[in-house]
Amino acid sequence: MAESLPAEGVPVRTLRSETLLVLALSLGASAVSALISFIGSVTRPGGLKDQAATLNASYAPGRPWLDLAWQLFGIATALVPVALVAHLLLREGAGLRAIGFDRGRPWSDLGRGTLIAAGIGSAGLAFYLVARAAGANLTVVPESLPEVWWKFPVLILSAVQNSVLEEVIVVGYLLRRLGQLGWTPMAALVASSVLRGSYHLYQGIGGFIGNMVMGVVFVLLYRRWGRVGPLVVAHALLDIVAFVGYALLAGRVGWLPTP
Repeated sequence: MAESLPAEGVPVRTLRSETLLVLALSLGASAVSALISFIGSVTRPGGLKDQAATLNASYAPGRPWLDLAWQLFGIATALVPVALVAHLLLREGAGLRAIGFDRGRPWSDLGRGTLIAAGIGSAGLAFYLVARAAGANLTVVPESLPEVWWKFPVLILSAVQNSVLEEVIVVGYLLRRLGQLGWTPMAALVASSVLRGSYHLYQGIGGFIGNMVMGVVFVLLYRRWGRVGPLVVAHALLDIVAFVGYALLAGRVGWLPTP
């Protein structure tokens, strides 16, 4: 029996291998790393809330220019899988516009993304505080960079990098490929959402559940709008507020947990 082909004319076996390779080079590898980190945390003496998960740390303490070079290198290389996805989608003749990551609707994307961030941000913070108090989450330290001139620009760039990488791959690309591979919409939604939760396991059970729920919401919105643009905006705003907000408020307000 001949191997079935999707509309783009690429064999299903090739698409399956391609998808696994993209994930292995990006968020799939992050999920495995997060799982190993989580196992290490739960098997370490003491509760999860007494441990810390640091997101943006110095690569070269005491050497600001070298540190900046490493920060920019890390941000740039983390986006290579997105460039790979863009290349693979160009093979289909559409590119990133096939998943709604283009400049076609900038104001709509910005407005929708801002509304999503406003709705999810407060609920996400409340869930994190409750999960940590219940002992289901590590203390998340969004940044521990030195007080140098490039601190806030790097935090913003890091937030944008996170949002582009995650939404392009775990929503737009993955849902497109799973659909072409014959997965049902519900199965694809579960796979995307569980993957999102999995690479946040390093934060604890709370990080896994909270991000999985966020993944469900993002998949439903993507299917409604057909664009990852608003999701990238929302995710970037959430991370910018988390990173910059922590830098400004840590140690100055009593409700924000610190190590």
